[in-house]
Amino acid sequence: MNLIYLDTSALVKLYVWEPGTEDVQQLVRNSTSIATSIISKAEAAAAFSKAVRKGYITYAEAQTAWETLLNAWPFLVRLTINETIVSQAGSLAFTYGLRGYDAVHLAAALNWQDMLDIPILFATFDRKLWEKAKHMLTVWPESHF
Repeated sequence: MNLIYLDTSALVKLYVWEPGTEDVQQLVRNSTSIATSIISKAEAAAAFSKAVRKGYITYAEAQTAWETLLNAWPFLVRLTINETIVSQAGSLAFTYGLRGYDAVHLAAALNWQDMLDIPILFATFDRKLWEKAKHMLTVWPESHF
């Protein structure tokens, strides 16, 4: 069983062409279940908007990416955030110096793995999050990017 948690940095690569897109597409094709936190929807929208502001993509490309994500959203395992996950995220953020939503992603993935009682693969392209998560989960990409 190939269970994958995509943080927003990995999820966005499915909808906007950038370095790592083909790798994430291959990873997803070979998975049996793909999960992300519900916060990824808001983070992805912000990422698409930022890409337009920075001139990386056009507004039309961002609109297409957003609509494609919205169509795919029901097919993802969408992990909800509760007090337990927020508390764990707070501890992770404080202990490891993670940004708030990065800590929420890590806490959500850890909680999902604990619930399933089987290993999951944590996909992120955030260097600091990858460095911290590799001590708690199996991370992807396998080597530092």
